[in-house]
Amino acid sequence: MQAKVYFATITGNNEDVADVIVETFQNESVEVTKEDIQLVDPQDISSTNTDIVVVVPYTFDKGSLPDEALDFYEDLVDTDLSGIVYGVSGSGDDFYGDDFAVAIDKFEQQFEKTGAIKGAEGVKVNLSPDATATKALQAFTKQLIVTANQQAK
Repeated sequence: MQAKVYFATITGNNEDVADVIVETFQNESVEVTKEDIQLVDPQDISSTNTDIVVVVPYTFDKGSLPDEALDFYEDLVDTDLSGIVYGVSGSGDDFYGDDFAVAIDKFEQQFEKTGAIKGAEGVKVNLSPDATATKALQAFTKQLIVTANQQAK
């Protein structure tokens, strides 16, 4: 099984989120690659042997997407990812209330337009992953693997 983790970060908090996901994939014997999202074209995903795609965006200000993820986000809607399992998790600041980590919701809505299969409910992390968030991210990653295994049957 192959997984790709695409992340955006400024402070490093969101890369910490991505690292928990990557480590969990590795512990579950899933071959995983982590890349900066601004270096990825969604159109290239379907041409690889990717089973699972995870996007790890941060949310800043009042619900804004990361600048470095905008091209990926906009191009995603025109991409056919039928049969690929996806998940979205990332960080935000709960100071922003209703706008807390809404980039996760926005990316999930974009993925729904691609034919990809939602593999797990996204995890919203306040700032950086503490012990509770780490457990939630590990469970999220394991659920992605379960869903991908079900798709493979």
